[in-house]
Amino acid sequence: MNKIVLKLGGTIMVLFLVVLFPLGYVANLIFTNFYYSQVTDEISELSQKYALTITSIEDEKILIMFKTLADLTNKEVYIIDANGDVVSDSGVRIMNLSSNDVGQLSQGKTVKKMLRDDKAEVTYLGSGHPIIQSGTFKGAIFVLAPISDVQEPVGKIRDLLILSAAGALFLALGFTFVLSKKMSDPLLEMERATREIAKGNLDIRVSIPSNDEIGSLGKAINDLALETNRYRSNRREFFANISHELRTPISYLKGYAEVLKQDLYQTEEERQQYLKIIDDETERMIRLINDLFELSKMEEGKIDLQMNAIDLTDVIETALFKVRIDLKKEGLTLKSQLDRNVPYIEGDGIRLEQIFTNLLRNAVRYTEKGSVSVKIWSALNKVHVIIEDTGIGIPVEDLPLIFERFHRVEKSRSRELGGTGLGLAIVKNLVELQNGTISVNSQVGKGTRFQLSFPAAE
Repeated sequence: MNKIVLKLGGTIMVLFLVVLFPLGYVANLIFTNFYYSQVTDEISELSQKYALTITSIEDEKILIMFKTLADLTNKEVYIIDANGDVVSDSGVRIMNLSSNDVGQLSQGKTVKKMLRDDKAEVTYLGSGHPIIQSGTFKGAIFVLAPISDVQEPVGKIRDLLILSAAGALFLALGFTFVLSKKMSDPLLEMERATREIAKGNLDIRVSIPSNDEIGSLGKAINDLALETNRYRSNRREFFANISHELRTPISYLKGYAEVLKQDLYQTEEERQQYLKIIDDETERMIRLINDLFELSKMEEGKIDLQMNAIDLTDVIETALFKVRIDLKKEGLTLKSQLDRNVPYIEGDGIRLEQIFTNLLRNAVRYTEKGSVSVKIWSALNKVHVIIEDTGIGIPVEDLPLIFERFHRVEKSRSRELGGTGLGLAIVKNLVELQNGTISVNSQVGKGTRFQLSFPAAE
């Protein structure tokens, strides 16, 4: 049996016993006091009636009558005179009646106490009532009930309580075992699953037994396995892409450098063409290395932002100026709606320019014909920007992953166009570091729209 079942079961059983024992003790007291009270009331009532009925403690017939009543009621009778001497009894020999008790009786008070017949070694519950005739104390009559008459039913009830407690204990043991097993099995399954995940088995999943905290933990473990698997796949794909991205330009650089070194070209135009290829591939490697460096700094939290009050319209105009040549080269139309009265935002001007330049170049890169639109306006104490194109669009299944590191849509085309799959991840990080938000909507064949929002500076 596993330790968690023992610990959980033991805890439940301890709690059960903590409740059961006091409850049994209190129940026993209640029943015991009930029977003692019942017997005491009964003999007290009889002694009072007998004392009022008796006309003379010297009349032998009357004394015999009370002895007969004692036999009929299964109670003992003990009659004393005014001096405390025994006048008559039903066979008991009481030795512990004191002068103080006689004094109380002479004052008209009832005496209730435990009385013992030492000869018979029997203890009685006794109730004595004074016999008053013509205002004079003549003696007293005691009605006695053996303690055994009380202890016998109390003992039976105590036995029933013990039997019930034992039954409840065994029932609780079975219930505790089942409950502990039911609660511990999902935890043990999760423990095995996490060990498998630690070993690299990311396809494992745990069952979700309920919608409580244990079910929530199971969902979290499944999500962890899913996200880790996705991360591993993306990382594997990223390293494959990076290897390809580095291998291709290095191959070009080595090959064309060898051609130039050995003068294996025929014309000056051919030589210039080879030099341009070397320059393009060098630029491609620099861009890739810069993206990797940016991501590395962001992951380590070492990126420094120079936060100032920034006019976002000026930043966007600067970014548009940088991509105008690309727009003209691709034959695309620029549509801009720039509000000059938007409030300033708190941000890093260089990083903001990097964000919008990256998004605009993406729009140009993946748009074959049509236009690129830029709009900026303010509302609800925020500055909003939309960058929209009429390009190839993004498939629905890729939209949730578009900002993830290493993820690329249409991988072959992205590589052909120089994409590394790192640009949008960098953009999202930079936006969030400056307290902004970014979202994307897209339709395949119709285009893509990015919307950014930044809080206005106080």
